[in-house]
Formats: sequence, structure tokens, C-alpha cells
Amino acid sequence: MGRRRRQPAAEPGAGLHRGPGPAMRACMSAAPALPIDAVLGDLQAALATRPNAVLVAPPGAGKTTRVPLALLDAPWRGDRRIIVLEPRRLAARAAAERMAETLSERVGETVGLRVRLGSKLSARTRIEIITEGVFARMILDDPELSDVAAVLFDEFHERSLDADLGLALALDAQAGLREDLRLLAMSATLDGARVARLMGDAPVIASEGRAYPVETRYLDRDPSRRIEEAMAEAIERALRAEPGSVLAFLPGQGEIRRVATLLEERLGAYPDVDLAPLYGALDRAEQDRAVRPSKPGRRKVVLATSIAETSLTIEGVRVVVDSGLARVPVYEPDLGLTRLVTVRASRASVDQRRGRAGRTQPGICYRLWAEAATGALEPFAKPEILSADLAGLVLDGAAWGVTDPATLPFLDPPPAPALAEAKALLSGLGALDADGRLTPEGRRLRALPLPPRLARMVVAAGASGRAACRDAADLAAVLVERGLGGEAVDLTERVERFRRDRSGRAEDMRRLAAGWARAAEPAAGEDETPAPGALLALAYPDRIARARGRPGEFVLANGRGAALEPGLALAREPFLAVAEIVGKASASRILAAAPITLEAIEALFPDRIEARTSVAFDAGARALRARAQRRLGALTLGERVLPVPADEDSARLLARGIADLGLAALPWSKAAAQWRERVRFLRRAEGEPWPDLSDEALGATIEEWLAPHLVGLTRLDEIGPDRLSEALQALLPWNLRARLEAEAPTHIEVPTGSRIPVDYGSEEPVLAVRVQELFGLPIHPSIGGGRVPLVLHLLSPAQRPIQITRDLPGFWRGSWAAVRADMRGQYPKHPWPEDPLTAPPTRRAKPRGT
Repeated sequence: MGRRRRQPAAEPGAGLHRGPGPAMRACMSAAPALPIDAVLGDLQAALATRPNAVLVAPPGAGKTTRVPLALLDAPWRGDRRIIVLEPRRLAARAAAERMAETLSERVGETVGLRVRLGSKLSARTRIEIITEGVFARMILDDPELSDVAAVLFDEFHERSLDADLGLALALDAQAGLREDLRLLAMSATLDGARVARLMGDAPVIASEGRAYPVETRYLDRDPSRRIEEAMAEAIERALRAEPGSVLAFLPGQGEIRRVATLLEERLGAYPDVDLAPLYGALDRAEQDRAVRPSKPGRRKVVLATSIAETSLTIEGVRVVVDSGLARVPVYEPDLGLTRLVTVRASRASVDQRRGRAGRTQPGICYRLWAEAATGALEPFAKPEILSADLAGLVLDGAAWGVTDPATLPFLDPPPAPALAEAKALLSGLGALDADGRLTPEGRRLRALPLPPRLARMVVAAGASGRAACRDAADLAAVLVERGLGGEAVDLTERVERFRRDRSGRAEDMRRLAAGWARAAEPAAGEDETPAPGALLALAYPDRIARARGRPGEFVLANGRGAALEPGLALAREPFLAVAEIVGKASASRILAAAPITLEAIEALFPDRIEARTSVAFDAGARALRARAQRRLGALTLGERVLPVPADEDSARLLARGIADLGLAALPWSKAAAQWRERVRFLRRAEGEPWPDLSDEALGATIEEWLAPHLVGLTRLDEIGPDRLSEALQALLPWNLRARLEAEAPTHIEVPTGSRIPVDYGSEEPVLAVRVQELFGLPIHPSIGGGRVPLVLHLLSPAQRPIQITRDLPGFWRGSWAAVRADMRGQYPKHPWPEDPLTAPPTRRAKPRGT
């Protein structure tokens, strides 16, 4: 932080708010006993003498609802509030309602609630239940937390990015501004000692909790079988075998919907069973239906994501069916994308899920994997800070006065690559200066409780007028509040549905979006507003996409490919602005997008669109093509054909293109091919200084030896054999050319005077010659200055090989007699003398009559 001013600790009893009072304490004492009650005294004593503590208590122990109430009468609280952080709105609302019920009050009195879609607070509020994201903004707006006595981080084991940031900022504030501030990390499954070290060797208080026995049954799902089918079958099996309600854990809402569809077809035999999905994007009424007790005589099947692992008690559940899977966000810094990945849940998570069956009575847990596989699970879920987009964290750090968030007291430091990517993004948005400090534009973005990209969209739209700013805020609303406006891929459709939606959640979000629009300080006027795609491009210029040709296939400005279902109307759009994408780079699917016109792209990003002239080799045409292009990142927005420049750069491109095709594509004459083989023969015989003319060497150096001879040419078929020979022979120094002719001759003269070509295409040079033309030759022919004997392929009069030899005199003395005996009968018109050394060489048959 930029400022450090210590505030003295309040003296015990100073300004003491007397807590709940006798009537409230009576209500609390009348509440059923919970396991956490046994350690509340230890916790109160620890916080009386130390500023920090860690509380580890299993699900169902009562820590969420009992601990804040127990701290109300602590002398150190004075008249300040106790803040309780919950990971989700549903958990925050449930905790506030349960505590208020314990005090026989309504939410908004002693116990208040502050979440994104509504707050219930009053001057009487002493305990405030908030979500983790709300706390980050609260402490950034008031670093001293001037009216806060304690901050309780509930379910800290989930290690959300907001919770990690909130604790880091609170510890920093405690060290520099508020040494009397109490901090308590509470968790069901946590490495308590590690968190305690981070919090200044804070004491760790552990509650044993209370859990009924849970029998675990392993079903060992066939991995080739779809998870939805296996889950539906396991749930039906549990309904047949066990009484009570069922809580089933699935990775995401898509799987929940598909399992619900399968069960609806099968539950005709169970008229007393209700299906209740539970995930974050549901309306409050639907979430309450899943959490509250079933009506008398009925039971339910709750299909939930990991939202139901902790914090919530779902009444009546005694059977858990666990898929063993979870869906987590993974950020890809090089692409600037967060994708959702389905992974195996951690051992801590599956243990918590199992425990839900034993919260109120003995239960059963069905697991869709083999028992031996449990030991291979990761002990804890990976902290979000290690795999998240850190742009929001970096922006908040800059607002805190820290240019390097890694210097804050995090349990796990943020990864350097993700930090670098976040800083680059924020610099591109104009939110940070070159030193990483917050700019005026950055302060405007931070004023909106939105991710930086969406904040940038709303602020930038405000320059076009109030109407544009309101439209951008509505678009941001459907992106941050999952399920709002439906699940259509086309965000234009989602925004329209959101505006027609009359549900309480939609009304709350419209009010919230209107507040964002006002906070963005839009320009006066109600000018015509950009389409949703143009607004979206303000947030995600790197995700503008162009159609590849086939319906539904697109390439993004960041170079990544992605696809839509071909039947969707968006699949036929030439350009899209993409907000959400999932899957790996090889198989990415667009989840949310809107169409955008080329004219809008050009109007929005004139400074990002690059005009360039490119020359490239077209392998299909075997020719160079020159084009003038306008590009946005990896996208070509438009192009026109130009004449290819007749320069050295073009010649090098043509040469490299030919090398990619393969040297066999060049117009090799027989003479050029033999010349090359002759040089290669001498290199094999002597090595240096003869040049390397192998395919690999020529291909690697083609821009050096061939390109200078191609200036002015644009096509492969313009290269003639003479030009190729000229380029090739230039590789041989002048001092070696005479040796080439002498030591690797093209032809050998035989005794008849015939000049026979030498074949250098094999490892050893070959001379193929009719045997009669060698009569009288007492020595074996050789080349390379006499060092390399030729391999003689001795031919019959019909030019067929009859013998291969590397020792002609030995052949005359030895094998000739057998060859002669065999060949005389086949070719009687040709001479086959007994002594070939004394016979005259001949190209002809014997004269008639001989």
C-alpha cells in the first residue's frame, strides 16, 4: 500500500456495543446444540489475545452460523461490525437467513446481507454476510475498514481468487493500518498450519464436528460410457434401494440438464420424487426449492454442481451420488482466454460430498469410480489464483498502490506469466501506465464492479452517448450473471430476452446495469447505439472472428480456431465478436457471440488494422502471389492482387517455395543430374573441398545458390534446365572444375572407341558395356585419378547383364569360360573367343560364313 498509518487498538470495553442482549442470547441458547459450540470458548480466548486465528471444522459443525454470533459480545469488537465472507450468493443468503432465524429476527436487523443482486442492511446491523468479490471492493474503497472489527473468511479451503486477494489485502491493511483488526480463516478441509503461518503463526482451533456414519459404495463406471447415462442409472438405483432424498454431484449445468431429461423419462415409477436442479445461474426461487425440505410424504433428487459441497445443508438428504468430476476455469495467457475444463474432483472435495449424506442421519454414498482410484486423487483442489485470468487482481493491486501483486501476502504467489499477460492487457486498455500504476482511465474502469474488459466496454460505449452506455451495461449484465436471458449463443437474443424478463433476478440486474451505466459517466445525448457485436468488440478485440468458409468454422484475431453448430444463424455470419469459448485449441466451441460488420470493425479499430503488402508462394499454382492486405491480428479483413515485385526478396520466396515442394520439382536435365552426381561421387571419395549437393543441403541453402538466378521470375515453370544448370555449377569453385572433368568423367572410352556414359547414381560409379567391346583390355577401368575402380556391368549383345565385376583381368582368367559356354548357344552370331585378351574388340556380330 502507498500509505501506512497505524490505528491504536481499542481498549477492552471502549465504545462497547452490548451485542444481542438478553432476548437475543435467549434465542441463541434455545437453538439446538452444534459440534462447534465445544470450541467457541477456545476461539474467543484466542482472538482476545491475538489478531488472527484459523478454525478448522467439518461440514455440518455449525461454524458458519454460530461463530459470528458468538463473537458479538467480544470486548475487542466495540461498536464495529463483523464481516463474514461466503464464496457464493446462495451460501451467503442461506447463512444470513439461518443466523437471523436463530435470533428470531429478519435479515437486515442484527444480521445483514450484501450481495450483487440486493442488500439487506440497517443501522442495527452488526454482522454482515457478503460475497468474497464484494469484500475486495469494500477494502479497496476503505483500506482501514474503519467500521469493521473482524473479517471471517468462511470456506477458505475453496481458495477462490477473490478470497485469496481479500485475505492478502486484509493482512496488508492489518500490518500497516489496523493492527486491532481481527482476521479468522474458517474451513472444512484445509492445511491449517500453512494458513496459520501466512497469518503470523496464528493459533489453529479444530472442531471434531459431528457426522453420522456413511456407507460408501463404488460403482466403477465404464469410462467409455457417457457420464449422464451412468449418473441417471445410479440415481435410479439409489431411489429403488434407499429411502430419503438424493443429492447428486455433476460437473456443470449442461450435465445437470441432460441427467434431468433422462430421469424424467424414468421417474414415472416414483410419483413421490421431485427433481430439483441446483447451480449458480438459477433464480432464487429455484435454488430455494432445491435447498428447502420436501413436502411431507415426498422426497427429491437434487442435481447439483460443487455449489452444494459446503456451506449449505440440504434438508432430507441421506443419499449422495457422486460423479467424481468438477468443472474448473483454466486461463491460457498466450491466447487471453479462460476455458472451462472438466477434471477429477480432489480427495477433499469427494470427502465433503460424501459427508453430505451424513449431516442429519446415517447415509449412503455411491461413487462412480473404483475404490482404488480414490487414493490417486489430488489431495486438494488447485487454487484459482494458479490458473485464473489475473487482470482484475492486477487492476485491484494497482488501486491498492502495489505495482507487483506478487509482493502481497498470498498463500500461493500468482504465476509470473499470467501476471505479465494481465499487465499487458491492462496497458492495452489504458488502465496502467508504463510503471504499472493506475491511470485515470484505470480508475474509471475500477469504478465499475465488472471484469476489466467489460468495464472497458461500458466506459468506451459511454463516449457514444447514454443509450450506447446503457446497451453496453445490459450486455455486461447477461455476461456476468450466468443464465440471464437464456442460454442462446447469440448475445443479441440474450439481451432482448433479458429486457423482456420480468423475474425478480432480471429486475435486480436491470437496476444494477443502470447503475453501471450512470457510473461510467456517459456523454450527453441519446444517439443511435452500436449493435451488440460492436459493443462486445470493445471488450474483446482479440476475439473478433472471421468465417473460414465452411458454415460454423471461424478463426479469431488471436489466431485460435473455433466453431459453432452449423445450423445456427450465427454460423453463416461473415464476422463475429466472441465473448465465451470452451475447449482446447484443436476443438474449441463458441458459447456466446454476436454478429459484427466489417464496417463496424474498421470504424472501431483504425489504429489496430495493419495495411501490408505480402508476397507468398502458392504451392497449388507453383507461383508467387502478391496481395495488398488489411489485417486485424490473425484476421485478413480484405485483400487485392498486385503484381509480384521483381526483386531479390521475391526470388528468395520463390526459391523457398520450391524447396518446400521438393527439389524433384525443378527441371533437371540428364546432364545436370549427372553433373550433380559426379560432384557427389568425389565428395564421397574425398570429402572437403567438394560441396555438399545432397537434397538436404541444397534445400537448406536454396536461397543462397538458386535465388540469385531467379530474380524477375515468379513461377516454377519459368525456370529452364539451362538456368538450373548454371545455378548448380556456380557452386563448384573454378579450381575444382578441371579436376571434375579429369577425375569424374562423363564417359569412358572403351577399346572399340565407343564413349560409354558413367552412371554416378549409385554409391559406386557404374559402367554398363557390352562384353565384346572390352576384348583385349588387360586392365580394369578406373576413375578418380585411378583410385576408384568402376563397377562393370558386362552386357550381352541384347544389352542384358551377364556379369558384374570389379576385376576385369580376373574375370577374363576365371569366369569368362563359363559365361562363354552359356552365351555361345544364345548368341551364336557374336564372337565368344576362348582368349578374350587376344581377340579384337567389336561392336558387330561375326561376318557371314564365319
